[in-house]
Amino acid sequence: MASNHHDTGYKELFSYPEFVQQLVEGFAPTEIAELMDFSTLKNHSGNYITPLFEEKFEDVVWSVEVTWQGVTQRVFLYILLEFQSSVDRTMPIRLMHYVACFYDHLLKANETTPSQGLPPILPIVLYNGSAPWTAQQDIYDMVTPEPPGFLQGYQPHLRYYLIDEGRYTDEELGLRQTPLSGVFSIEKASTDRKGLQQAVDRIVAIIQADPNKDRIDAIITRWLKRHLQRLGAEVNLDQLNSLVEDKDMLAENLESWARREQQQGETRLLIKQIKMKFGELPEWAQRRLEHASADQLDEWSMSILTASSLDELFKQ
Repeated sequence: MASNHHDTGYKELFSYPEFVQQLVEGFAPTEIAELMDFSTLKNHSGNYITPLFEEKFEDVVWSVEVTWQGVTQRVFLYILLEFQSSVDRTMPIRLMHYVACFYDHLLKANETTPSQGLPPILPIVLYNGSAPWTAQQDIYDMVTPEPPGFLQGYQPHLRYYLIDEGRYTDEELGLRQTPLSGVFSIEKASTDRKGLQQAVDRIVAIIQADPNKDRIDAIITRWLKRHLQRLGAEVNLDQLNSLVEDKDMLAENLESWARREQQQGETRLLIKQIKMKFGELPEWAQRRLEHASADQLDEWSMSILTASSLDELFKQ
């Protein structure tokens, strides 16, 4: 993840093996997950300087033992957290460079040698943007026009597996009863305050059913506090210490936040209507609107249809 991205809290989530397991089991191809022995997960995450892109990027790297046709070997899971607002069409190039840098790191750290060979890597891109992911998933597909047959074998190949959060429906996420699927549900519902509360209720139920409830509760609570902070939520996060224990307090805060946002939206709309009908808003009218109750806003929204002046609208 590029260093200029906001702190999504996902870096911490995927520092725990159970969340890596939930990601692979719940969202990667079943035939791959079934081959993995998740009890052998080992964290190799680190920060690497990439000369090509001149950036320090954060990634999540784990290794896991995989048994295939009677042979057990260690495979590296290279998880790139791609949380930009727009799709990066250079992703195949970036990822090829990142993987090359990671291989270089393994050689320099003497974790392998050229004679021993390089271990296999499963590159995963986790994306949470609102726009559908449209970048190519193999660098070979960026080579255009397609090279003639005698050159095809000399072209680079590196395919990553894409997990696009926004493409999963609520029903699909509901079939995956894991804390990570609950996190994805909250991400999807971030612009829908009612849906956000429902997603929070769902993840609380998942946590309560988890055998490691206290541990998962602490992890998810820290993530949710970061998430609400990024959303600009007018919620008292200092008092949110446990999603399970403080769920009622959080529900009240979210409901209050939703009401305030709704009222602010109604105020903005009414200001536009007033300006269209009467011109610029005088300071006294602006103050009246800023301190109006929800009932007053409703009354003025109806009265503006028939009012012939600001004085008449506000009943000075």
